[in-house]
Amino acid sequence: MTIDKDLEALLDAGGLAGTLRERVARYGALLLDANSRFNLTGAKSAADLAPHLLDSLTIAPYVRESLVDVGSGGGLPAIPLALATGVPVTMVETTVKKARFLGEMLAAFGLRGEVIAERAEVAGHEARLRGAFMTGTARAVSSAPTVAELLLPFVAVGGAALMQRGAIEERERNALADAALMLGAQVEREEVLEGDRRVIFVRKTALTQNRFPRRVGIPEKRPLCL
Repeated sequence: MTIDKDLEALLDAGGLAGTLRERVARYGALLLDANSRFNLTGAKSAADLAPHLLDSLTIAPYVRESLVDVGSGGGLPAIPLALATGVPVTMVETTVKKARFLGEMLAAFGLRGEVIAERAEVAGHEARLRGAFMTGTARAVSSAPTVAELLLPFVAVGGAALMQRGAIEERERNALADAALMLGAQVEREEVLEGDRRVIFVRKTALTQNRFPRRVGIPEKRPLCL
């Protein structure tokens, strides 16, 4: 079987059907092929990648136009979400090779959107991007307050950041709640998925102060309220 067909079978077992399954499987095959030449994802096989594709799609019902994804890497969750919802997607990815791959995926699947090849700390201060998106995502490994600081400046008042997380300690959860308030937002709810996966919904309620995000590297080194 080809990687496309392997992925289709795994996605079918995960409940994904029809044309969307085919398109997501095709994207996954392209991602794995490119990953053999330069690092895009830790997944090395169809079996490794399929759970990440399915996990990306768990937030599709909550996506509203338009979508910004910070630290997009190989395109998770942005590309599967764009395939599932049809919303325009802006992907912020500083690594040039990754940004080029993301642009190729937009073209290959006829998706609306663009790739911003800059650090989020820089792009988050650009007037045309700041407060411009109804949905924000970031499938990052950084602390929750760090992700919030990098993501929320892009989100419009009334929009939401959909933060996909694993297990989270109470200290980090409390820090996120306090950081969100500093950033003009509030934690609305937390939805627990299978295993220790969860989605934390952070609603933007006011404009983010101009001092956020802080300069490059600081959100990671000194997370807000943590």
